[in-house]
Amino acid sequence: MTKKKAEPLFKLRKSRISGRGVFAARKIRKGTRIIEYQGERISTAEGDSRYDDDQGEQAHVLLFTVDKKTVIDGGVNSNEARYINHSCDPNCEAIEENKRIFIEAIRTIQAGEELCYDYSLHRVEDDEGDIEKRYPCRCGSAHCRGTLLEPKKSKKRKRKSAKKKS
Repeated sequence: MTKKKAEPLFKLRKSRISGRGVFAARKIRKGTRIIEYQGERISTAEGDSRYDDDQGEQAHVLLFTVDKKTVIDGGVNSNEARYINHSCDPNCEAIEENKRIFIEAIRTIQAGEELCYDYSLHRVEDDEGDIEKRYPCRCGSAHCRGTLLEPKKSKKRKRKSAKKKS
């Protein structure tokens, strides 16, 4: 008796979100580890020099931060994980484990559904005012925040106590 080969979890094809995307080839259960994000491991400084986002018309999102010193360049020695698009209403999430990045299902995903996770690109204090235009989101979700950047942190306001006039 021969063992039946399992159908692959996903397939690459054209995406309505952006370029190519990764789609479920069959039902994927919540908690399933789908794929590891692979590529060349480089320093953050090397990543910044390879992809000068200030020079191009559209920013690059192939670098995946592992820690303060290391990023994975999905543009070099990569796999299909580099084609998983962003969504503000994702069905997957990125999990860091032992300095490796894995994509896991956060809910049950039906066959044919595009796999997406929230990129939540890091903001810095000296970001330009139009930074969100450099990283537009095209996910189409009802919850879309319009950008691949992490949500803005709300500034806590000090509440002034009202003085009663006599």
